[in-house]
Amino acid sequence: MINDLVADSLTRIRNASMRKLDVTKLMHSKLVEAILVIFQNKGYIESFNVVEEGPKKFINVVLKYDARGAQVINEVKKISKPGRRVYKGSDEIKRFKNGYGTIVVSTSKGVLSNDDAHKAGLGGEVICSIW
Repeated sequence: MINDLVADSLTRIRNASMRKLDVTKLMHSKLVEAILVIFQNKGYIESFNVVEEGPKKFINVVLKYDARGAQVINEVKKISKPGRRVYKGSDEIKRFKNGYGTIVVSTSKGVLSNDDAHKAGLGGEVICSIW
């Protein structure tokens, strides 16, 4: 049994990207789906779709590579963990990697990227970072 679906999903994406796979399969949760929407909007993945196989749901993620075939995702890291939650205010999550990276934040208005959370003046739990 998997205790942390977000960490498992990020690891599966990282491993599939390093092996240069086209598609990877993740277990479904609403939080993972919200994170994937941010990844797709920021250009780290091509697309994703939710697939129902009997009573269970899965997410198929199509990974993205540049024109040379190199991976677009350099690093994806889980920041807030079940044993140690990390919270930041809106002024602390302005930029990441000089604007090249993205931090995913769970706020009171939903799961947002660091840019959107800063514009809205919201802080919250820092879920993961990607660049």
